[in-house]
Amino acid sequence: MFMASDLEIARAAQLEPIETIAWKLGIPSGELISHGPYMAKLSWDGMKQRFETAKGNLILVTSVNPTPFGEGKTVTTIGLTQALCHIGKNATCVIREPSMGPVFGIKGGAAGGGQSQVLPMEEINLHFTGDLHAVTSAHNLLSSLIDNHIKHGNACNIDANRVFWPRVVDLNDRSLREVVIGLGGPANGNVRQDRFDITAASEIMAILVLAKDYADLRKRLGEIVIAESMEGHPIKAEHIEAAGAMALLLRNAFLPNLVQTLEGNPAFIHGGPFANIAHGNSSIVADRIALSCADYVVTEAGFGSDMGAEKFMHIKANTSGKAPDCVVMNVTVRSMKLHGKAFGERGGYRPSKEELETENVQAVIAGATSNLDRHIKNMARFGVPVVVSINQFTSDTEAELEAIETAARTSGAARVCRTEVHAKGGEGGTALANAVVEAIHDHVAAGRPFLPLVAPGDSIEDKVSAIATRMYGANSVQIETAAKRQLKKIQDWGYGNLPVCMAKTQYSFSHDAGMLGAPSGFDLPVREFRLNAGAGFVVAILGSMMTMPGLPKRPAANDMDMDEDGHLKGVFG
Repeated sequence: MFMASDLEIARAAQLEPIETIAWKLGIPSGELISHGPYMAKLSWDGMKQRFETAKGNLILVTSVNPTPFGEGKTVTTIGLTQALCHIGKNATCVIREPSMGPVFGIKGGAAGGGQSQVLPMEEINLHFTGDLHAVTSAHNLLSSLIDNHIKHGNACNIDANRVFWPRVVDLNDRSLREVVIGLGGPANGNVRQDRFDITAASEIMAILVLAKDYADLRKRLGEIVIAESMEGHPIKAEHIEAAGAMALLLRNAFLPNLVQTLEGNPAFIHGGPFANIAHGNSSIVADRIALSCADYVVTEAGFGSDMGAEKFMHIKANTSGKAPDCVVMNVTVRSMKLHGKAFGERGGYRPSKEELETENVQAVIAGATSNLDRHIKNMARFGVPVVVSINQFTSDTEAELEAIETAARTSGAARVCRTEVHAKGGEGGTALANAVVEAIHDHVAAGRPFLPLVAPGDSIEDKVSAIATRMYGANSVQIETAAKRQLKKIQDWGYGNLPVCMAKTQYSFSHDAGMLGAPSGFDLPVREFRLNAGAGFVVAILGSMMTMPGLPKRPAANDMDMDEDGHLKGVFG
């Protein structure tokens, strides 16, 4: 059966004026800052009046460990929003902004797909309203002010060999992972080793999405620990008078963006941290405004539930004070085949289309009773109902689908549904929408408390250990020598009880992308600890995880182009 491409579907859509979309949430046009006819930011004066009226239920969409084929989590998030509206509910979604690194790298787009997209898709994937550029500029402004401070007298007595603040760029460029700056003589600054991270991994991105208001944003920027003094004390952005100018660059980026789904439903897009190297969730302010305007708010956490969803529970919910009312676990037959080792004992092998579509019920059962089982049980531990959504493909067989349904119910899923939102939009997700509404109703009626796996007062070591053993299945945590020194310094400076943001591969519960299913009994290596004092957490870097991704052998950029009228051609979404 022929199906138009995502780009063709998006271009054929009849978009509604953004003022009409806002009105569906009760937001008047006077509270919008227009970015053309179909995109807008919300004004701060309008937003802050609504924050205290938050009433909606929050639905967190997460996934099993992702595979190279893609599991359609964003498609499910958008499709569920459309489906909730389709059954007559007042609903919206809050998702993250695409980073151009993955857009030009492996993804080719991040605005959903098929009949479940957010629009205008081309603008969202390319530059959008400039939020990621603002984060890049604010981050690199601080980098330049640090080196300028050192060159012109160094009043804070910064140890030039103990500068922690890197530089960032919103692209995948492995050659920038380790660099040397200041070459060319004294006029060009002091020579020292530095690094680039991708913008999505910047602490400023984390601050942008965790800050509750402008005052909180400004305070957090000042709290960023940038370096160590010669005497061994932490030097903050406030000490070199950098935070004010950084806040100015983020003034508009802090305001959430309003767009629409393919079916004309309101959608917020704001913030873009990755879940494997950052905390992987959209902004608190976007959630707050959405919850004040809609009865059901659907948001997604990046990668598998061991990544973004775990960080939602322990970092975002702790900051915002709002836990999810329901978790939707996205799964596919093809992902269960991979975790059931249909394509080999370890990850990394990319099967052909024929191999993907060949029925293999035993592999599906093996994957579902290991990988899916652990994801469901992990999320259920938080006291939140888990609804499993099987993102259905035309090649899936009835026996394979039934195998996942049986395994999910056995693992404790509150409800299990098949969805076809990619092909059918909201209509293809009505069973999921009804299941979510019922699960939330039962959850609220039962009055079950939210149960984080770690307590705020626990030490960093205890938090790492609890997540590693209780969620990942590790036997123990092995903190490497350099990481031990970093951790001691963090503790000596008074940050020893901050939440922990685990940076690891998204493809496995472990630190090793090749360990499929639900590995257990392994030792989890912690290579590095990075203090993100402004964001309010410590990043634990596991194994060989990098905070600057590289491009694949054939990047998506190689298949993109523009025609003589400026229209995009090639792979996109």
